[in-house]
Amino acid sequence: MDTESSTAAEAIGQVVITRIFDAPRALVFNAWTDPEHLAKWFGPKGFTATILENDARTGGAYHFRMRSPNFDQDWRGTYREVLAPERLVFTWPRTARHPEVTNTIVTVTFDDLGGDKTRLTLRHATFDTIQQRDDHNGGWNSALDRLAELVESANA
Repeated sequence: MDTESSTAAEAIGQVVITRIFDAPRALVFNAWTDPEHLAKWFGPKGFTATILENDARTGGAYHFRMRSPNFDQDWRGTYREVLAPERLVFTWPRTARHPEVTNTIVTVTFDDLGGDKTRLTLRHATFDTIQQRDDHNGGWNSALDRLAELVESANA
């Protein structure tokens, strides 16, 4: 992964993360949509994910369980838009840490930069507090580190 990795909280209400991966766009997109690949990286470092359902199509649903030594929670949401291999938009459920947060929206875009490089931009909105935003920012960055390891080793 290139050093061009930025995290910007453009407003109190959203997380915006941009990463450049040394892997082709189709591979990075597939890592988000194929349950077998998703289970290998989804969640922050130290967590495991069991993918119970991942119907990655517009109107489809996902259901997975994330676990760590002190955490065990199911996550369910709906894909609002799936445009392979360019864009995913899905709902994100409330969490045990922030039960006051209503369903939020995650948008992930995949830009082909040529030469087996992909720019991924993740936007997660809308949060009511800086703490909610920062917690999700940390989780997404940790998960994207794991995604980078997976796709870049697969592309080596």
